[in-house]
Amino acid sequence: MIVNKQENVILSRPTGRPTAIRLKGVSKSFGRTRVLHNLDLEVAWGDVLAIVGPNGSGKSTLLRLLATLTLPDTGTLNIGGLDLSHGGQEARRLIGVVTHDSLLYENLTAYENLAFHARMFGLDQIRERIESATSTMGMSDRLHQRVTTLSHGLRKRLSIIRALLHEPRILLMDEPESGLDQEALRMLDLVISDRTDPYRTVVMTTHNLGRAMERAVSMAILSHGRVAYHGPLESVSTQSVHDTYTNYTDGRL
Repeated sequence: MIVNKQENVILSRPTGRPTAIRLKGVSKSFGRTRVLHNLDLEVAWGDVLAIVGPNGSGKSTLLRLLATLTLPDTGTLNIGGLDLSHGGQEARRLIGVVTHDSLLYENLTAYENLAFHARMFGLDQIRERIESATSTMGMSDRLHQRVTTLSHGLRKRLSIIRALLHEPRILLMDEPESGLDQEALRMLDLVISDRTDPYRTVVMTTHNLGRAMERAVSMAILSHGRVAYHGPLESVSTQSVHDTYTNYTDGRL
C-alpha cells in the first residue's frame, strides 16, 4: 500500500467496473463550520467500501449526502447514473440507509414500520418480504412489539431490516455495528458479504479498522473533510493499513 501524505487525492481505486457513486468537488458546511471540503470519490458497482477517519472528519455527513438526507453546498453527486440535484427521488429507490437515527416510528410496532416502508416503495407480497427479512436478522419474535419497547440493539437490527426490505442496489450504513451483540454482528456480516447480486454496492463508515479489513473490498480515509486516501484492500497487510491510517490522521480515531 502506498503511504504518501497528500490532501484530497485518490491514490488508487478499483478499476474495470462501471461507477455506482460519483462525487465531484462536493463541499458541505453547517453554519460557519465547513465539514466536507471539495471532496471527490468514486465507488464501483459491486464494491464494499469502508470509510474510516477520526471523529469530525465528515463520515456521517458524507453518508447523509449519499442517502439524500441533506444536500451539498457545492459540487455534483451522482448515484446510479442519476444526478441528485434533480433525480433524488428516483435515486432513493436504489438506496437502503442505516444511520445513527433509526428512522423508525416509535409508536408503531416493528411490523407496522416495515409495512409502511414497503408501501412507500410500492412493494408486493409485503407479509412474505417482512417475514423473510426479519428472519435474516433474528427479529421474527419481535414483530408485534412497539419500537419504543425495543432495546437500542434491536432497533438497530430493525433499521437494517427496513433498509434491506426493498432490495436496494446500494446499501449505505453509518457505523452499523454500533449497539449490536455478537449474534447480530454475525448476521450483519452475512448481509455485507452477500454476493447474490454482484452489483450490490455497500458503503459503510466504521471506527474499527479490523472490521474494515475483514468485510470491505476497499477503504477510503477521510481527514479534515477530504478523501485523503482511497484504495483496494486485497492482499494488503493489517500493519500497512494501520500505517496508512496513522499517516493521514495522526492516529486519531
